[in-house]
Amino acid sequence: MTSPERSLPDGCPGALTTHLAADGPLARIRLPGGVLRPGQMQVLAQAAAELGDGTLELTSRGNIQVRAVKDPDGLASRLADAGLLPSETHERVRNILASPLSGRVDGLADVRALVGELDAGLCARPDLAELPGRVLFALDDGRGDLCGLEPDFGVYAQADGSYALLLAGHDTGVRVQRDAVVSTLLECAGSFVELRRAEWRVAELDNGAARILKRLQLTAGPALTLPAPVEVPPIGWLDQVDGRVALAAGLANGVLGARLGEFLAAIDRPLIMTPWRSLVVCDLDEEPAEQVVRVLAPMGLIFDAASPWIRVSACTGSPGCEKSLADVRTDLAAAVDARMTPRDERQHWSGCERRCGRPKGEVTDVIATGIGYRVS
Repeated sequence: MTSPERSLPDGCPGALTTHLAADGPLARIRLPGGVLRPGQMQVLAQAAAELGDGTLELTSRGNIQVRAVKDPDGLASRLADAGLLPSETHERVRNILASPLSGRVDGLADVRALVGELDAGLCARPDLAELPGRVLFALDDGRGDLCGLEPDFGVYAQADGSYALLLAGHDTGVRVQRDAVVSTLLECAGSFVELRRAEWRVAELDNGAARILKRLQLTAGPALTLPAPVEVPPIGWLDQVDGRVALAAGLANGVLGARLGEFLAAIDRPLIMTPWRSLVVCDLDEEPAEQVVRVLAPMGLIFDAASPWIRVSACTGSPGCEKSLADVRTDLAAAVDARMTPRDERQHWSGCERRCGRPKGEVTDVIATGIGYRVS
């Protein structure tokens, strides 16, 4: 018999199950590994312009949101045609992060192929459709950029070719080989589905990691102390191992205008959305890369790591959120323009005490009170 607690509805928005925000229906499109093909970016940009508010919001899980959706069914149809909705039953649980520069710049392993394998395996298991929409998978290629994001289920590549198994944001001490990474993560997720009641994340499950390991009879050794959360994402010109160039760019408030999205699609190169609400344009030759910087920097892409926008973030605020006490993004933009934000620390501006979208790690909170802001 299903527990009454277990039947609590999952409020996480998806591409099919939108969230009714103050400014209208909000759709969240999962992008495993943050990867977008140029044609898919074109579809999203057009959808934002024609069916939404004209913008695409990057999220802290490398996904994209469309706000004020006028035709949710029409949006879903476009996403399906673009290959962005491979499973209607699993679309909200496809939260898979991978080191954005894996296989191109640094890292101990190339985890790109694991993203597709994990996504396919996740969608192939009916039981995993019962995962909460808040659950997070992560594939860290050894540089430590994802460990600090506290994934429910993850791996961290090691120098000896093995992978450290992460549960609830901690190293379990279990080591698996590459060919067992996907199956191990899926089995851990399946165990969580069986063990959970009202819990949304593994960290909320009493002694969750240990219970999952025991259930799967996994033997643990000494655990690692994991790297701290990334404070500043990769920004600027990055030389790839194949001699080509990757351009990593920030966005003010993580918001991408539809017109800029169309220009990005026109570059006709792979795009990666990062968990720091930035993006990477991959596999460019030098001359086209220089042209991209010249054309797109004036349109809003930030290629300067010293920009104050790289260290500040904000929740949606008013008018998008009915709980917000201020138009947070407008106020933050004014503070940045007036050079009132510090350049040596991270700040997150919130419209209320919930502090939605707050990054992991050391962050100064700037919280709306209704009569101004309080710094904490």
